[in-house]
Amino acid sequence: MTAAPPPTFHPLEVTDVEELTDESVAVTFDVPAALQDLFTFVPGQHVTVRAEIDGHDVRRSYSISCPPGEGRLRVGIKRVPRGLFSTFATTELAPGAVLEVMPPVGEFVLPTDLRDKHIAAIVAGSGITPVMSMINSGLRLDETCRFTLMYGNRTSMSVMFLEELEDLKDRFRHRFHLMHILSREPQPVDLFTGRIDSEKLERILSSLVDPRDVDEWYLCGPYGLIETARKTLELHGVGNGSIHDELFFAGDAPPVPVVAEDEAQEGSVHIGFTLGGRRSTVGTEPDQTLLEAAMRVRQGLPFSCKGGMCATCKARLVDGEVEMAKNYALVAEEVAAGYILTCQSHPTTDTVEIDFDV
Repeated sequence: MTAAPPPTFHPLEVTDVEELTDESVAVTFDVPAALQDLFTFVPGQHVTVRAEIDGHDVRRSYSISCPPGEGRLRVGIKRVPRGLFSTFATTELAPGAVLEVMPPVGEFVLPTDLRDKHIAAIVAGSGITPVMSMINSGLRLDETCRFTLMYGNRTSMSVMFLEELEDLKDRFRHRFHLMHILSREPQPVDLFTGRIDSEKLERILSSLVDPRDVDEWYLCGPYGLIETARKTLELHGVGNGSIHDELFFAGDAPPVPVVAEDEAQEGSVHIGFTLGGRRSTVGTEPDQTLLEAAMRVRQGLPFSCKGGMCATCKARLVDGEVEMAKNYALVAEEVAAGYILTCQSHPTTDTVEIDFDV
């Protein structure tokens, strides 16, 4: 059986860097004809972008915010404190630059059947980016599809894609219900002032959005928002299968020095891993993750957030046992099939074998 090729970066040219707010930009990449099929995406998916910044190999995952079929990729990037990539993107990146980009992945996606569907989303800050692609696509693809968006931000000046959202609201006024909820700016309607907490969601679900009328719910943003929204929806009888969430991670992964394989065999745990049809081994200790151990002897390993949120580092556990500290990316079926997030998995047996190619 031929091994599946490992995820590969491809150079894409930046054609536009649009300032959305004082601390966020929309970055558009041109996708050449030869890569169109490879970069075909479903609304809601994300890409991993790579650049060398200050001598470091920096990778981050960003959701695609444009609709498919346009021959381009657009991602939204918001600057975060001490964020190496986000600071670079919002202050230095310019059209003409070439960055390395992996093909789209992700399961936080729009349903294939949109007919007569009412889709609602609860998002905050840069959590709008995957939902922008969903709204743009869904409203255009099926005239029976409706969207409701509850979008939390600090002030109106910090709202990403504000003009585009308002244009969509005007164009699809009968099928797109938009609610801006601002935590640090008074609104004419008191309900839309403050943070999106359980009390506010209760009021909205009791007066403006009947949960029984919504077919699919999408939650995207920080952990607290997602947990609050999920628990509130479940209290209103929304089934777990109708709630989809994606957690955003703001940190940057520190570099790991690579050494020769024969220099990295000492340790109480023996790790074997296959990537691109080639098997490598490394010795490590239980306090080191499988990804960190593997990165000591191989370059080109697939990873991005290192926070258990993007699934870029996914592999299948072939032998041995591990403990996965966090998992915000793999669905239950993938875990049952033996897949793990190597950035969050620590070995609990003396030998572990994993495969990145399946």
